[in-house]
Amino acid sequence: MKIKCVVLAMAVMAGYVMPAMADQVKPAWGGETEELFQTFIVDEGLRELGYDVAELSQVGVQLAHTAVANGDLTFYAAHWVPLHDAYWKESGGDDKLVRVGTLIKNCLQGYLIDKKTADATGIKYLEDLKDPEKAKLFDIDGNGKADLYGCDPGWGCERVIEHQLDAYGLRGTVEHKQGGYFAIIPDAIERIKAGKATLYYTYTPLWVSSILRPGKEVVWLNVKNTSLPDGQTGNTDVAGLGNLGFPVNDQKIIVNTTWLKANPKAKKFFELVQIPVEDVNAENTQVANGEKSNEQIMKHATYWIAAHRADWDKWIAEAKAAK
Repeated sequence: MKIKCVVLAMAVMAGYVMPAMADQVKPAWGGETEELFQTFIVDEGLRELGYDVAELSQVGVQLAHTAVANGDLTFYAAHWVPLHDAYWKESGGDDKLVRVGTLIKNCLQGYLIDKKTADATGIKYLEDLKDPEKAKLFDIDGNGKADLYGCDPGWGCERVIEHQLDAYGLRGTVEHKQGGYFAIIPDAIERIKAGKATLYYTYTPLWVSSILRPGKEVVWLNVKNTSLPDGQTGNTDVAGLGNLGFPVNDQKIIVNTTWLKANPKAKKFFELVQIPVEDVNAENTQVANGEKSNEQIMKHATYWIAAHRADWDKWIAEAKAAK
């Protein structure tokens, strides 16, 4: 399966709206393998409704919102609420792109440290790292500051992390280690396996927490009070885990407003389709275990649809009847 990326990204950034075939659906993809499963499931539903679904266009998370708003692309199936609220607003809000349905519920984010260090030091809160002696336990590069394995620029989570480093007075003791998340997180995993003090950010659904298991190898850090950027709101308290500092998110499908108004069948399908977060976690673990080609992930999506055939057929039937 081919994936378009460079030409479209250049067109969007230049403000040029590429002409679309009226009967073709053009899915956006943020570029992460772990996001393909849900996108392929949505693609397949649209095909069963009779749409011509084009190849995925890789544009990155933030640019995906712009591309959908402009009509360059039709939809993006990994819009986190409230994490991506700013991208949605900056791209024009409901006038340009509508958030539809709830594809995946109860997605978590936050900071974790290795359980060995947590048990030995009593570190429980992110704010505990204002103490230079505690922070330097997580120093990797020798400058005395804790190194936080963090979030990719443009994902949205980096805006929360950067805001909280200021809000909690951590700039003097903690550094946000950025790069490709999936390039740097294996280093964090290996450090913890080796018994070294490690501080990192992660989210679910994702395979990381099937390797670094909260309560086993690692523990979630809490924050003493919630402080969020961009006017974000939402519940940051998670039963059994405490205040993780990030709101519990739902993933929705964002769709070009003009296109959605003209396509009631697709709208109804977007409203109905749901994937349990546990299923996405399980599929992401398959990806981590090596089943990560587009063809293999498409098979994961096909198997999921077959396992949920009764619900799936009901969603498709209701969508076909929509007017």
